[in-house]
Amino acid sequence: MTRRSLEAEVVVAGGGLAGTCAAISAARSGADVILLQDRPMLGGNTSSEVRVHATGADCSGGRPHAREAGILEEMRLDNAVRNTQRSNSMWDMILEEWVRREESVRLLLNTSVTSAAMTSGNTIGAITCCRPWTEEELVIDADLFIDCTGDGTLGAEAGADFRIGREGPDEFGEPDAEGPDNKTMGCSLMWIAEDTGAPAPFTPPSWARKFESDEDLPFRKPGELRHGFWWVEWGGELDMIKDQDQIRQELLACLFGVWDHIKNHGDYGAESWALRWFGVLPAKRESRRLMGPVILTENDILEQTLFDDRVAHGGWSIDTHPPKGIYSPERPSWHRLSEDVYSIPLRSLYSRNVPNLLMAGRCASCTHMAMGSTRVAGTGAAMGQAAGVAAARCADYLCLPRDLTADDIALIQQELLREDHFIPGLPNGDPDDVARSATVAASSQEADAEPGKVLSGVTRHRHGDDHQWRSAPGAELPQHIELAWEEPRELHEVQVIFDTGFERPLTLTHSEGFNKKITHGPQPETVRDYTVAVECGDRWVEVARVRGNYQRRRVHSFECLTARRLRLICEATNGSEQARVFELRAYG
Repeated sequence: MTRRSLEAEVVVAGGGLAGTCAAISAARSGADVILLQDRPMLGGNTSSEVRVHATGADCSGGRPHAREAGILEEMRLDNAVRNTQRSNSMWDMILEEWVRREESVRLLLNTSVTSAAMTSGNTIGAITCCRPWTEEELVIDADLFIDCTGDGTLGAEAGADFRIGREGPDEFGEPDAEGPDNKTMGCSLMWIAEDTGAPAPFTPPSWARKFESDEDLPFRKPGELRHGFWWVEWGGELDMIKDQDQIRQELLACLFGVWDHIKNHGDYGAESWALRWFGVLPAKRESRRLMGPVILTENDILEQTLFDDRVAHGGWSIDTHPPKGIYSPERPSWHRLSEDVYSIPLRSLYSRNVPNLLMAGRCASCTHMAMGSTRVAGTGAAMGQAAGVAAARCADYLCLPRDLTADDIALIQQELLREDHFIPGLPNGDPDDVARSATVAASSQEADAEPGKVLSGVTRHRHGDDHQWRSAPGAELPQHIELAWEEPRELHEVQVIFDTGFERPLTLTHSEGFNKKITHGPQPETVRDYTVAVECGDRWVEVARVRGNYQRRRVHSFECLTARRLRLICEATNGSEQARVFELRAYG
């Protein structure tokens, strides 16, 4: 092994959606970043070797307008257009491409954290990593570290406080807590099957489990055959980390046993169906949870606690599974949905005893019950984006997360909003956004969708208000919306937030029923062709012309100009008859 030393301001360990978004957001906030991933591709449970689709706060479309936005939305929209064939390998490539676009991110695949060297102040000074495929041992120094490993591996090596298992109802007053014990939810293996159009016999391996009757699978009736069954789950009574070999072996036996049940012991119309792919890397739901100054609880979710330092949101139901998994006589999952989305505080995203360690994803600070909601990949991505910005700001301010003042946190919150990140109950209050002092007019408008709503500070449908301008129904495109100031303003940058159909889900899945809800391609509501112009004296100057847009957030920088008016001209959409805009921002 060759020993090599590296340095960065921020190191992100773990390349699932949480780590991917953390690395990108930290880089966009000006930090020098190293992203470590112990697999040959990014994506974690959503990658091509696991293939769990990236659910989130919108509950797969069951909670309209709750989608994550931000960096995850950018990547999902790109995937919808470039990956209409729904290839999981293409999703891997898109994630890696988005990371590699950031010049200040160094991506190290197949690299595992093995130890952490601590300082006298109990901060992480450096970590040691093993990279077998290049025969390297890496020692990496950094100011801030973000654990997005899912298992809390970096935190455990650093001596961070963590929990495994279920709390009892008395500890946090959680009405549905089932502990205390060290039991967790299990892992699953997914499959992809297809109808071959001809008889496709299946002989299970001799070691496959036997599920010969429906009574052997209580409450677990096979449904759509194409995209595996999440309830092929096991391992919650074992050590979710140390016993992975045993868990994997048993899950394979269960997977083939369930497929044998479908093919040979029931009437599922599966005579011509065959397995095209099946996973061999278990998809984990739960292991270590690193503890922060705040431990998010079931009550915080159900009551939608608005933390002062909130930096992300969730919305998936509290979704817990029996530790026995497929062998449990109980129902395979228990759900409780909060009335609205909930907030996640920054104090749940950094360690309470390792001062320069942040975390996001499954290992964020929460109880077992709360983790039943926060564990999904979309929510992990939102936490990752928030942790990345916070880490970059700490590196910039030369401080630790615990030392951030209320003013610092307010700046971080506004920076996240500027990146189209959603924080419940927190509107745009960016003092540098000169659009906030402008008046707004439009060529036409739909009733209750007047142009002034682009300055509401909210960029999605909330509590009965669309918070968007829409041109009048039947009014032919092009249509425009315009900002005007009493005195000339120096303008250098314009940001637009378009509509990308938050009432529908947008993710990668092989479930045909779920795919009927998804638009694979540009979202029809999105403005496709547009021009941005500013009025300088007695002439209009075009500063941006875009054709073929499908993204929600677009930022255009240009040579500084002094202008009284700014106009966005929407010339065509990807299908809608109306122009739709959630927000206009302008910066000097």
